[in-house]
Amino acid sequence: MSIEKINQAKAEIAATSAYKTITAFFDADSFCEIDAFAKSGEGFAEVVAGFGTVEGMPVYAFAQNSDICGGAMSKAQAAKLKKLYGLALKTGAPVVGFYDSVGGRLNQGTELLAGCGDVLNAAASLSGVVPQISVVLGTCLGTNALNAASADIVIMSKDAQLSLSVTGKHSDAAYNAENGIASIVCDDADKAIKAAKELILYLPSNNLTMAPQSFEEAPAEDGCGCVVSRTVDGNSIVKLFNDYGKEANVRFARLGGQVVGIVVTKGKELGCKSANKVAKFVRFCDAFSLPVVTFVNCLGFESIKSATKASAAYAEATTVKISVVTGKAIGSGYVALAGTGANADVVYALPDAVISPVNVEAAAFIMAPEVMNVATDKQAEVAQKFADENLSAYNAAQNGYVDGIVEEAQLRQTLISALDMLSGKRVSTLSKKHSTI
Repeated sequence: MSIEKINQAKAEIAATSAYKTITAFFDADSFCEIDAFAKSGEGFAEVVAGFGTVEGMPVYAFAQNSDICGGAMSKAQAAKLKKLYGLALKTGAPVVGFYDSVGGRLNQGTELLAGCGDVLNAAASLSGVVPQISVVLGTCLGTNALNAASADIVIMSKDAQLSLSVTGKHSDAAYNAENGIASIVCDDADKAIKAAKELILYLPSNNLTMAPQSFEEAPAEDGCGCVVSRTVDGNSIVKLFNDYGKEANVRFARLGGQVVGIVVTKGKELGCKSANKVAKFVRFCDAFSLPVVTFVNCLGFESIKSATKASAAYAEATTVKISVVTGKAIGSGYVALAGTGANADVVYALPDAVISPVNVEAAAFIMAPEVMNVATDKQAEVAQKFADENLSAYNAAQNGYVDGIVEEAQLRQTLISALDMLSGKRVSTLSKKHSTI
């Protein structure tokens, strides 16, 4: 083929929306395409794929090309994606997928199904080895949605669709966010691409490397009254699953320039959605050795099932785990998130924290029934006084259930010092394929 025809083909591909998306994601002039001229039928394959850098970090990425047959999945597209995943596995770099497809080339029949299976298998092989991010910018329905939703983090633009149903049922971004499928929802495609670029700077390239370090910034003076924002580096919080499971928050942030996973419980019982969210986040952090800092203010769990999931995720995780009791740590909430069940490396508490096997009033009735022999409208006040005297952080520290009592003004430096101390943590575990909880 003459150089003129090759340049013409390059120009044709470069003019498509997918090529523009992928070059907007990578650092300028860093994108190197693979299988650029692969054919699907009479035209080019319906995906642009390759590698480059994001803020200097090596990344693999692909973008379904809605300008070519609607970005429909085909055996040619599947072959390109399988090759991309194989390269990521060999070299240990993250994979980011941009999804925008009308579906699949159904006339390819079982060849199409086999191709989809190959892609799913390749992505599953990468799970826990390198981070995977899906960015849904348009339509992503049917089998195509399986691969998108299996990524560690799913970003959706507000008008995108993601669903196993080819009719588009339950496919909007709001539904996916409320049901824990979409991690982040952005107003438009440009913001979704930007969110993916920002996330790369919080994730290690693979499970054998550390997350990128950053310059330490003083905590933001945002006045929101949140102990987390007053403790972590300024402008470093990345919110995940904000519309799913309202009793707990999960975040990425930096402490002293180091990336950590943050879990915050919000003073209530954790329901199933919140427990699932926390468990999934802790397992992800553990897979890539990101330290987990848990701010505990929890009255327990709504159900055994939710308690078991969260407790198992913490107990199994061998990454650095630090818990801070900021409010009440009651019963199963303390055991699963801060106590021996969580297998935390270090447990701190703020001076006014309360740690109790049952709720404060029940504890007072059981442990000191004589003090509760007061009018009903006075019982809450009396129970709180009892808790201050008998269920305080100081009492817990005396009995070895809290390693240190820290005033909030010193909490940031205490956590940074603990992270430094625990940076060399090594844990040997029993040989097994995986847990079954």
